[in-house]
Amino acid sequence: MPHAFTQLPVATLATEPLLDFVSRELCPELGEDEWAVRTQKAKRLLELCTEIELDDDALKAACLWVFGPYTRFQYEKIQKGFGDVVREIIEGAAQMSNMSAFSKSSQGTVSDENLRKMLIAMVNDVRVVLIKLADQVDVLRNIKHEPDSYRRDVAQLTLDVYARLANRLGVWYLKWEMEDYSLRYLEPDSYHQVAQELAEKRSDREQYISTFIHSITDKLTAADLNATVYGRPKHIYSIWRKMKLKGLSFSNILDIRAVRILVDSIDECYTALGLVHTKWQYLPGEFDDYIATPKPNGYQSIHTAVIGPDEKVVEVQIRTREMHEENELGVAAHWRYKENTGKDQSIDNKIQWLRQLLEWKDDLNADSGLAAQFDTETEDARIYVFTPRGRVIDLPQGSTAIDFAYAIHTEVGHRTRGTRINQKMRPLNTALKTGDQVEIITVKTGSPSRDWIALPGFIKTNRARARITHWFKTVDRDQHLALGRSKLERELVRQRVHDISFEKIAIKNSFDNPDEMMIALGAGDVKVSKLLSTFIARDDLRGEKTATPRARKAAPVTDRNQFIVHGVGKLKTQIANCCKPMPGEEIVGYITRGRGISIHQQSCSNILNLPEDDLNRLIDVSWGHTQDAEYVVSVSVLAYNRSNLLHDVTNVMKDSKVSIAKAVLDVQEDDSIVKIALDLEISGRDQLAQVLNQVKNIPNVLEAKRQVSS
Repeated sequence: MPHAFTQLPVATLATEPLLDFVSRELCPELGEDEWAVRTQKAKRLLELCTEIELDDDALKAACLWVFGPYTRFQYEKIQKGFGDVVREIIEGAAQMSNMSAFSKSSQGTVSDENLRKMLIAMVNDVRVVLIKLADQVDVLRNIKHEPDSYRRDVAQLTLDVYARLANRLGVWYLKWEMEDYSLRYLEPDSYHQVAQELAEKRSDREQYISTFIHSITDKLTAADLNATVYGRPKHIYSIWRKMKLKGLSFSNILDIRAVRILVDSIDECYTALGLVHTKWQYLPGEFDDYIATPKPNGYQSIHTAVIGPDEKVVEVQIRTREMHEENELGVAAHWRYKENTGKDQSIDNKIQWLRQLLEWKDDLNADSGLAAQFDTETEDARIYVFTPRGRVIDLPQGSTAIDFAYAIHTEVGHRTRGTRINQKMRPLNTALKTGDQVEIITVKTGSPSRDWIALPGFIKTNRARARITHWFKTVDRDQHLALGRSKLERELVRQRVHDISFEKIAIKNSFDNPDEMMIALGAGDVKVSKLLSTFIARDDLRGEKTATPRARKAAPVTDRNQFIVHGVGKLKTQIANCCKPMPGEEIVGYITRGRGISIHQQSCSNILNLPEDDLNRLIDVSWGHTQDAEYVVSVSVLAYNRSNLLHDVTNVMKDSKVSIAKAVLDVQEDDSIVKIALDLEISGRDQLAQVLNQVKNIPNVLEAKRQVSS
């Protein structure tokens, strides 16, 4: 039976019943000091989540999630006490929380894999990210006494990921605060300079705005409009960003003086706009109608700038009260309107962007990863163009007709041959502008042009580039395979390399098989010098030495342990623990002192790094009778910690009829990540690949791979 607390409405939500449940059921041994810290954290987070008007289940989940690292997320107890929905939200929030320390790529950007996992957690239930956004604001508010390096890391992550998510999901209430705090920690001098400028002129500005509000309120009241007019708060980050992007000084920022008008209907928005423009002269270049063409994140408002009293510029924003709530809370506003299907559709449109990012991930190449796509798709600079039937397509500024075509459909993009922009034939690389009507001229069957990705100016979006690149990689597979093989063979001849298998080179360079390596080489994704760099550096491939130090040969002697030993009579053989070779892998024997012959992979680092004096102890061996034989293989599994994780992993082994010789669990200090080291009895590489793929599909598993000693 659910805990009695689940019946409390949001309006009467209090932390005490939750905290009582936590202290009794989840972490009764938590120390007094840490309990006080976590309790205060839970109350602060609940306050923030209440301000963005999250529902009952999300509030409970937010409070319980704060204690997650100390409760080891005892999901069964949480589910029994609070229901399935609360458990699912906490699981998603826990997964997303582990993204807080996003690993960075070599270019210093957020890694694709971590970003993908975070987005997956989000799209299952958007309340997960709303909790995390609120938590990020709380973190920023409470790290001012932390080391500078830590503050900067948190601030940079906030700008790179969380502020952009808040923007795309429309939660401006949290977005502005995250951006202001991030600027304060990343560029304190710039932050304090803008803050000082605002403070010095605040009294005069407030008096001016007060007079302006009184004047416009009288005008609106006389027109029988039920309007609310107030001064709009200015955010330091937005001022700093505008100064930086446009090269302006503080005195040249036009919207330092700003007011907002809230009315009841869209018609009244335009009525209010007319009244404002009849009373004061407006600046044509400063007008934007985001009601007619909303921003990609759903933001709706009319923005205009007028020359007010004393020739001072005032920015005016006009919107309905419903738009205002949607703009401030974004997807969070959905929870107050669950029964409104229109609101649901709005939420679906926002979440669809996230799903598209995940969908496109499969087509993105190394130069256009998910993180890069995320950066591009969250930029504010957008254009809005129309199909001949009036459908609005939003694209990044600088997009062309080719970007437009691929935004419609991949096949439309592939078959594009020309375009009409506003009923006139134009080149395909023409940059589109907001309001353009674009018609794509296609052929029945066709393919993209290499010029589109080779020449500058043809495409802007990562989506179009990814689709084109994917097409060429697919259709050119055979051509790249032949070209890659030719390149590699020529280089091996030039380097006077003998007795080296393509499979060994592929394995050494982390390719699944030689064909994939040849294709990458032929496509230009990898250079032949890189493929051979390890070998050439050691001179392993040159004339006097082969890829593996040359082992002596003699008449073969069949061994009982599935190996054929060439020469030296019958000696005991054993599989080396460092690399644990399996049938199908190239092997070599090493004559030990007193322990017979140790069987290694030819690519084993211990073999490749043998001292010169030990090379004569290598001996040729090959696989003999391997049917029905089993080999012990070490496997490493990395996962987010949760209950029943080990049970799920062992079930995979049971279903695959694989015996576990050894299992070791290593839980990290914060209890969020667990490493599982397994020794499995495997019949061959095919069975190992099948088992690893099944383990990778277990929820919360980050990585499953064969482990070899270095």
